[in-house]
Parts: sequence; structure tokens; C-alpha cells
Amino acid sequence: MSPENLVQERYARWLDAATRITFTASLAAFVVYAGGLLPSFVPLEALAALWHLPVDEYLAQTGAPAGWGWLPLLGYTDYLALACIALIGTVTLVCYLAVLPLLLRMGERLEAALVAAQIVVLLIAASGALAGGR
Repeated sequence: MSPENLVQERYARWLDAATRITFTASLAAFVVYAGGLLPSFVPLEALAALWHLPVDEYLAQTGAPAGWGWLPLLGYTDYLALACIALIGTVTLVCYLAVLPLLLRMGERLEAALVAAQIVVLLIAASGALAGGR
């Protein structure tokens, strides 16, 4: 197998596994939500009246946190669903982290540098460091 195929194969395997994991987690979160197994932070009945609000008003009326302040609220089904969305957002990052060591071992410095740069960009974006205003 060519070195290029090794990288593609590893990326594809990790993509498949990460996608399956995130789908399963999302499905489980939906079952918990639909089954009413945990309470919602914002009651389902109130959502229709809140959806049209600008984000600042929504946060003020619901008491919902901004940024990563939702992490302590994972006991609520709406935030459990948000965690699944965040998990889906990590799939690319996980795949890049899986292929980076392989690229380095293969001596593919330019590709490794590009992958490393993409990892840094994704981590900065996830941190909210450049969100501004919050």
C-alpha cells in the first residue's frame, strides 16, 4: 500500500469510527430527551415563544449560559443534545490527530504542517478565544 493510501485509510477508519460514535451518542440523547428521562433546562413548551428572540434576549429570559458555560448543565436533555452536536464537531479534529503522527513518521513535513495548522485553528475556534464580545 502506498504511503498516501495509508494516510487515507487511517483517516477513513477514524472517520467511520468517530461518525458511528457520535451518531450513537446523538441517538441516545434523543431517546433520553423524547422519553423524558431527564428534565430540560428550557422547557419544551417555552421554546416556540423563545426561538424568535435575539441571542442576548434568549439568554436573559432563560438564564442559559454563554460560551462553554453549558458544560455543567449536561444533566439537562437540551444540553445533552448540545454536547452531541459539539461531539460531532470534533470528528474532523480526531481524524487529523490520528493521521498527524503517520505523516510525521513518513517524513511528509508539509502535509504534517498543514494538518497541524488545521488542528490549531480548530482548537482556537472551539475555545471561543476569537468569539469577541463575550
